[in-house]
Amino acid sequence: MQFDYFYGNEAEQFTFYRIPKLLISSPKFKTVSDSAKLLYGLMLDRMGLSIRNGWFDEQGRAYIFYKLNDIEEDMNCSIGKCVKLLAELDTKKGIGLIERIK
Repeated sequence: MQFDYFYGNEAEQFTFYRIPKLLISSPKFKTVSDSAKLLYGLMLDRMGLSIRNGWFDEQGRAYIFYKLNDIEEDMNCSIGKCVKLLAELDTKKGIGLIERIK
């Protein structure tokens, strides 16, 4: 497969996932895997949908629904790896970027 260069504003036709620069540049997040950082970017994208839908808890915090099967498909990995990536981001086992509630 051959890809062509982008000309002019052609790159603007794509949508992008956003990953906070802090996840890349801060020493605090150096131990977090690239896959977990990518998953966090996917979660932030879903956060926008949650806000548009008005999904807030009692404290006014937006929340998302992201099933393991959906993460598996989006990340193209096994359920086991999905669980590991979520644990990396979790407040109980990981760095504390997400709080998981079942």
